[in-house]
Amino acid sequence: MIFNKEELLNELVVLTSSHIEFVTQLSNENKESLQYKLNDKSWSAVECIEHLNLYAQFYNKEIAYRIETSNYPTSDVFKSGKFGNRFAMDMLPGEKMKKMNTFKSKNPVYSKLNAENVLSEFLRLQKELLGLLEKARAKNLTKTKTSITLPLLKFRLGDTFRFVIYHNERHIVQAKKCIKNVYKLVN
Repeated sequence: MIFNKEELLNELVVLTSSHIEFVTQLSNENKESLQYKLNDKSWSAVECIEHLNLYAQFYNKEIAYRIETSNYPTSDVFKSGKFGNRFAMDMLPGEKMKKMNTFKSKNPVYSKLNAENVLSEFLRLQKELLGLLEKARAKNLTKTKTSITLPLLKFRLGDTFRFVIYHNERHIVQAKKCIKNVYKLVN
C-alpha cells in the first residue's frame, strides 16, 4: 500500500489524540470500576491501559532512536511493507477481531495496579508519541526501519507507527467495553 505521508501522520495523530481524550475521561471514573473484570482471565480497563504502557515503553524508545539516527532523504509518500501492513491491519479492531496472545512480559493480568499511576503514565507516553509523530514528518517513513518486539523482524517506520497506534485502538475499544460492562451491572 502507498500512503500520502502527511495524510497518514495526520490520521495517526487524530487516533492518538482520541486515545488521550478517552483515558483523560477515565481519570474521572470510580477506581473500582476501572479494576472491574468479567472473569479471572479477562482484563479490566486499567489492565488494558497498562498493557499499552508496557508496549509504549519499548516502542517510544525504539522509534525515538530510529528517528534521531535516520539520515535518509525525506519522501512525501510511505510505501508499506508486506509484513508490516499485515501486522498493522490485524491490529485494527472490528466485529470479528483476530484473537491474539500477548507476551507474558506484556500481560498485566493479576498485577496489582494503581489506576491513577497507570492512567498518568499512559497520558505521558501518548503525548511523547504525538511528539514522535511530529518529528517523523521530516523523516523517510519507508527507508527508516525499527525493531519490533518480535526478534529478528524489522518494520518500516510508517508501519511501526501504524502497528502501535492500531494496537492502542484495539485495546482502547476493549477498555471501553470493560467500562460499559460496569454500567450494565449498575443499571
